[in-house]
Amino acid sequence: MDPQEYLKNIKSQFEYYKSLGDKTFTQLTDEQLFWNYNEASNSIAIMVNHLHGNMLSRWTDFLSSDGEKTWRQRDSEFEQTIKTRMQLNQKWESGWSCLFTALDSINASNFDQPIYIRNQKHSISAACNRQLAHYAYHVGQIVYVGRMLKDQDWESLSIPKGGSKAFNDQKFAKGKHDGHYTDDIK
Repeated sequence: MDPQEYLKNIKSQFEYYKSLGDKTFTQLTDEQLFWNYNEASNSIAIMVNHLHGNMLSRWTDFLSSDGEKTWRQRDSEFEQTIKTRMQLNQKWESGWSCLFTALDSINASNFDQPIYIRNQKHSISAACNRQLAHYAYHVGQIVYVGRMLKDQDWESLSIPKGGSKAFNDQKFAKGKHDGHYTDDIK
């Protein structure tokens, strides 16, 4: 595996999922960011708080310490501690910044270094793939809740229903591309 190619691809995928969250937040009112279906469900703000805690734990000192930090308070991540859109945005950006800084620290000379998460050994690619799957799961929840809340006013982040043929016609008319994820992946 070419480390540079892998890192370029994984970073692009993380950027894509971050953009889905960003685009969802812009469609929602402050009140909607804190709505939850019932006491057992999580608001978007709670999901952001959890992602923030996970990202800081997993990506801080990524190459030199276990990804489950002793200072992490995972259970409190599922409490409504974020109170404003500004706090939500700060935690969202802080988590992603930590992740992208860690990815930028990986290179060919340290790519084969083992990474530990909860004392379990991972390759760098396995650790990154694990986190990508986790974040995509929660960003998908954020988008789904946002879509439900906006109902008919939702601006689709993917191919709108009934729009597959037009979308594919447009993509195939452009010719081949380099295969890296872009903002228009649906």
